[in-house]
Amino acid sequence: MSSYATVQDTAKRATDLSALATTIGRSRGRLIDEAAPSHRSEFQRDRDRIIHSSAFRRLEYKTQVFSNHEGDMFRTRLTHSLEVAQVARTIARALQVNEDLTEAISLAHDLGHTPFGHAGQDSLNDCMSKHGGFEHNHQSLRVVDELENRYVQFRGLNLLFETREGILKHCSRNRAEKLGPLGRKILDRKPPSVEAQIANLADEIAYNHHDIDDGLRANLLTRETLLENNLFRDVYTHIEKTNPRIDKQVLKHSVLREMLSIFVNDLISTSFENCRETLEGDDTRNDKIEPGLIGFSAGVRKEHAALKKLLFKHLYRHPSIQKNNDRAKQIVHCLFKTFDAKPSLMGESNWVPKKGCDEQEKATRIADYIAGMTDRFAVATLNDLYDSTMISRDV
Repeated sequence: MSSYATVQDTAKRATDLSALATTIGRSRGRLIDEAAPSHRSEFQRDRDRIIHSSAFRRLEYKTQVFSNHEGDMFRTRLTHSLEVAQVARTIARALQVNEDLTEAISLAHDLGHTPFGHAGQDSLNDCMSKHGGFEHNHQSLRVVDELENRYVQFRGLNLLFETREGILKHCSRNRAEKLGPLGRKILDRKPPSVEAQIANLADEIAYNHHDIDDGLRANLLTRETLLENNLFRDVYTHIEKTNPRIDKQVLKHSVLREMLSIFVNDLISTSFENCRETLEGDDTRNDKIEPGLIGFSAGVRKEHAALKKLLFKHLYRHPSIQKNNDRAKQIVHCLFKTFDAKPSLMGESNWVPKKGCDEQEKATRIADYIAGMTDRFAVATLNDLYDSTMISRDV
């Protein structure tokens, strides 16, 4: 396809969007003005910058639930982000809102996540307790606003306001007060765009789905445990009954695929009605987009919550997961304590002493360094520092 045809196609899709969709004409723009791109939309530019960032590549070796060393088939933060983007684009296209913005938010939502999943995040938050704590969504915004260093004209990726808003989602009041118009929107409790709401729920749908798959693969979840869930039991029974000779592996994938379809289709149909009612009698954008405009029906919302509860009880709090989490917290705590005592150990590229650098700035720079680590780099760094057997290399 010629570049002219690509531009025409992009323009045509833009005219087909719902009045609730975010368009470049309604965007609050970038922190630093730039010339418009030639053969892609502004939102596609944001997506491309995210994909080419160093932080995005590092997600390949950051834990989702299972550490990278435990098997090549388990999800990582990278594959999780790709699955979120796939689900989110499906929903955005069906609702005729901005697919490219939805995808950009989905791909970037975990850029600031620590190594070792939520255990690493919790430990770093504890280490930063005297300095305002640590929030991975705020860290994701720091990554795209400040920490990526690739362009002559600016620090960060200089993303559009709406992409940054979707990445941040929420943060503490103290942090919001320092974020200008973006923080003001959070302080005023104004809901995010339709696209940001889609990315947020696509995240939940994706991790419910793939964490069941990974839990079964690791033998930490069993069929019997999952059959306690009403939705899983109904889908499983129906597929098994209609396909009595089905292979067990195919049965598992069929059940998970059908459950994913149920959540996505219900979200689309329910959200479509919510959007229709919002726009009824008015063909212009409603600038007071309500929270919960994108959501499940009451029945499916209940099933969604029940599934999350089951995963917390039987997977996330499983003794073997907790054991790995304890090791992970040790690693993060030890790294922070070591760098806090002697920040020069982070290396010249990460620590150049500055006149007037206070404890807050020092702690923030240490948190930036640790949060940017992959699982294996964190373990290797600790072992290099101590030539250590105090922390297992199997973390």
